[in-house]
Amino acid sequence: MSSIGEMWDRRFAEHGWPSDPDPYLVELAAALEPGRAVDLGSGPGRNSLWLAARGWDLTLVDASQVGLDQAASRAAESGSRVSTVRADLLSWQPEADGFDLAIVANVHPSPADLAGLLARAALGLRPGGHLYVVGHHLDNLGRHGPPDPERLLTDDRLAAAMPAGLAVELLESRDRSAGCAPDADAGIDRVVLAWAVRTASAGTSTT
Repeated sequence: MSSIGEMWDRRFAEHGWPSDPDPYLVELAAALEPGRAVDLGSGPGRNSLWLAARGWDLTLVDASQVGLDQAASRAAESGSRVSTVRADLLSWQPEADGFDLAIVANVHPSPADLAGLLARAALGLRPGGHLYVVGHHLDNLGRHGPPDPERLLTDDRLAAAMPAGLAVELLESRDRSAGCAPDADAGIDRVVLAWAVRTASAGTSTT
C-alpha cells in the first residue's frame, strides 16, 4: 500500500482517535431510513459505527489497514457488522448506484483530487441517495487539519468541488468542539460541510 497508508497505520496505532460520530452527520442523517452506506476515509470508524448501530449496512474504505481493523474490532464488540476495503481513495471506484449514503469526512486531498473523489462518491449513490462532506476550514490553518492551506476548505472551495447531478441542500461553515477533531487541542474547530442528494446522473465536478 502507499506511503499514505503506512503513515496512517502509524498514526492510528500510536494515537487514540475520536469515537463519537461527527455531530453534523448525526443531525442530518438521523432521520434517514437505514440502507447501504459507504464511508470514504473511514479510519477507525467513528461515523460508520454510529450508523451500523442504527441498522445501516456499512462499507468502510481507507488506505490504513490498522484503522480498518480497529473499526472492525469495535463493530464486533458492539454487535454490529461492517465490511472493510483497503484502498487508495484517489483511485478506488464505487459500485455504481450502490449506496444510499456516502460520507467523506475530514479527508483533505488537493483541490483537483477532492473534486474527483466527490464525483466518484456521487457515482456510487442511488437516485435519492445523500452525500455528506465535512472538512477543516482554512481558518484552522496551523491548528487543525493539514498544514497545506490549499487542502483546507472554504465554502467556495467545497462548492466548486461538488459533483454535477446532486442537489445541494446545505453548504456552510460551522463551529464544532475541537474534541471532535483528531489530535485536537482545546477550543473550537471551524468546519465546512455539505449535504446533497442525487437527483440525476452524477459525475463531473461543477467547477
